[in-house]
Amino acid sequence: MNENKRHILRIAYDAKRAYLNYRGLGNYCRNLFAQMARYYSENEYWLCTPKDEGLFPWLNENPFERVMPSGLWSLSPSVWRMYGIPGALEGKGINIYHGLSQELPNGIERLGCKTIVTMHDAIFMRHPELYSAAYRRSFIRRNESACRRADLIIAISEQTKCDYMAFFGVEEQRIKVIYQGCNDIYWQPCSEEQILRIKQHYHLPSEYILSVGALEPRKNQLRLIKAIAIAETGLPLILIGRGNTTYKKELTKMAMQHNVQLHIIENATLEDLPILYHLASLFVYPSLFEGFGIPVLEAARCQTPIIASSGICFEEIVGNGALYASPTDIEEISDAIRRTLQDSALTSQRVTVALQNTEKFQSKTIAHNMMETYHQLCSV
Repeated sequence: MNENKRHILRIAYDAKRAYLNYRGLGNYCRNLFAQMARYYSENEYWLCTPKDEGLFPWLNENPFERVMPSGLWSLSPSVWRMYGIPGALEGKGINIYHGLSQELPNGIERLGCKTIVTMHDAIFMRHPELYSAAYRRSFIRRNESACRRADLIIAISEQTKCDYMAFFGVEEQRIKVIYQGCNDIYWQPCSEEQILRIKQHYHLPSEYILSVGALEPRKNQLRLIKAIAIAETGLPLILIGRGNTTYKKELTKMAMQHNVQLHIIENATLEDLPILYHLASLFVYPSLFEGFGIPVLEAARCQTPIIASSGICFEEIVGNGALYASPTDIEEISDAIRRTLQDSALTSQRVTVALQNTEKFQSKTIAHNMMETYHQLCSV
């Protein structure tokens, strides 16, 4: 169908994470909204959020309209998100409601619109030990409800698709893979002036190992520190991410015990991140499990050699463009670090392959896939 002749869609989103979350879910939402605004600004978009702390002002600009709780609902924003969104959207002629974080509000069916839910991962099923029993029970119920009620389920990777078919009994014809991408800034070249500024601002060493992600046990930074110590590279480790004080103290203690120089950067800006990746000698992402792994894509775009966890979704992103190691095998991670740093020719080949594999994650491609899905669903 000619996109220029299509009718305007009115699409509402669960946008809580876009407004309030700096991590993967927030990035997924913001990247999607930026793509819709850039390539399909003719449509009408409503962003439903229980709060707005002013972190991302552009979300309140055209073509978006913010929807928030009012009246008595404003006294309990979290309850509004579960039960009040349908009432807030009544009369707007919504064609599609898209739940972006694995759940749908109760009563959304009364709007008469099509419903989509994005499923990011089933970590809470694969690794129940990482969650409290109460959280896991609640989240399982919400996922079960969304899977049962949605007209279509979007998975961000083939791995996630398989998990939802296995754990929640989703029929294959009701679930579709649409990959996520990373910010368009990773498709822009870095200038020498920018590189010099970042080196000075963060007091970067000439060589370093980098890992990007929340500072938490699932990201496996403690094993990474041990692996670097065993590899005896002499390179410092830079961790970029936020975490609680207790876990940061564990990381610092582990680094001191193993004589690894550790630098934690919690306030890196989006504009600075591509250069922080680019300047690294090696990027290591030893996460125990991910639904996608945006940092792997970002590192590939910055042409940084990659070591990633084996057995999960990262091969969908960069294929043979990374060296893989079991996230629970410290010796294997250590050996991968040594091999990557010592074999420059093979490492260079992997970097080239990884960069080539990122082309399918361009914003225009992802936006097109999502909009095609919206229109196909509305035509049913």
